[in-house]
Amino acid sequence: MNRTTRVAPAMLVVLATAAVVACGKKQPPPPPAPAPGPNQDSIAAARARQDSIARAEQARQDSIARAERARQDSIARAAAATAQAKRVIAQPIYFAFDSDVLSDSAQASLDQKLAVLNANSGLQLRVEGNTDARGSDEYNLALGQRRAAAAKRYLTQHGVDDSRITIISYGEERPAAQGADESAYAQNRRDEFSITAGGDQLTAPPSP
Repeated sequence: MNRTTRVAPAMLVVLATAAVVACGKKQPPPPPAPAPGPNQDSIAAARARQDSIARAEQARQDSIARAERARQDSIARAAAATAQAKRVIAQPIYFAFDSDVLSDSAQASLDQKLAVLNANSGLQLRVEGNTDARGSDEYNLALGQRRAAAAKRYLTQHGVDDSRITIISYGEERPAAQGADESAYAQNRRDEFSITAGGDQLTAPPSP
């Protein structure tokens, strides 16, 4: 046997051992598959839903705001109508010396009050007759009564129910102006008008 023949078995052993060792090593696991990317259609659909919800909420808020503005406008208009009607009712009318005859300007003022009374069926008034300081207390009380009655008569003759208007005379007891000259006297010869019922909220009369 030659030298080459003796070496061959030993080499075979080495090679076999190396093969066994190589087979015993675990192979590394494959890398994980990449996660699927976002679905663009799903993103678009979600965004569309969010936009729709936002638009619906904005529309709801706008509707609430419009309703509130309308409510506030209605309140403001009602308050303005009430204030204007009260100013018309409160406007005094004036008389000549020792007279209970309604002047043209007094009748024009009563016509304005008549419009308010006709627009507000629950409104009730008190007419308060007044005089200047000349004359006796008794005479002035009677004159003030006639002046108040004249205003009531004008209103009732134009359709206002008698039960809605009461009258009283203060004579010279409640002067609107102090003094003993014609300017003061002219301001004191008057009828004043007070609301006794139905004045909380008044409707403006229709425009002529």
